[in-house]
Amino acid sequence: MIEPLGLYAMWTREIKVYARERSRIVSSIFTPILWLFVFGVGIGSFATVGEYDYQTYIFPGIICMSILFTSVFFGVYIVWDRKIDFLKEVLVSPLSRVTIFLGKVIGGTTDSMIQASIILLLGPFLGIEYSLISILLSMVLIFILTVGLVSIGLTLGSMMESPEGFGLIVSFVVFPLFFLSGALFPIDNLPAWLFPFVLADPVTYGVDGLRYLLLGTSQFSLLLDFSVLIVFSTVMVLIGSKAFERMKV
Repeated sequence: MIEPLGLYAMWTREIKVYARERSRIVSSIFTPILWLFVFGVGIGSFATVGEYDYQTYIFPGIICMSILFTSVFFGVYIVWDRKIDFLKEVLVSPLSRVTIFLGKVIGGTTDSMIQASIILLLGPFLGIEYSLISILLSMVLIFILTVGLVSIGLTLGSMMESPEGFGLIVSFVVFPLFFLSGALFPIDNLPAWLFPFVLADPVTYGVDGLRYLLLGTSQFSLLLDFSVLIVFSTVMVLIGSKAFERMKV
């Protein structure tokens, strides 16, 4: 009984921290909107992608960008928790480290999904029509992708001793994941040498799946997108759990 209660307590703590940091909420939502309405309109003034204007085309990619940056950078809270000795207090409790890790994963996932939901509200203003099924499946896909990305952040955070070191390492992770995902461009005409890197990027399948659900166009099947993301998230949770168990406080 104590493990479920501990899981809930860890999740509640992360949600309360998120709700109190209003500047974090505003900045995490403002940046994707800036990309959408400045970058999207700027490039869209002279470029279209198939039947879609550029701003509409990158909308699913901007949602994934918000998820990616928020989820991976969530791992810095592990570093801060260690610096203020909060993590020591949690680790001396009867809770297993796996439960603590999963509580943080669920907390970080909830934060990212709230932000993604807010950005999804902009869709109708771009002329994108949602159905109940598309919204539900989009949220499921976002959840699966976010679990894997939060696990990456927490895994890296468990290995870092300073926020500065974490930020440096994470920059080498999130930017390749973002730019190789096809969030800002179609991937069907890429050079042959670059395509394997795109296929190895799990965010590619998140962008592709959201594009299918929200716009009706995709490079892969929706089944493949979901399958890859499920495998990716499962593997990252297992890796993150092991890294958390070996973490030195």
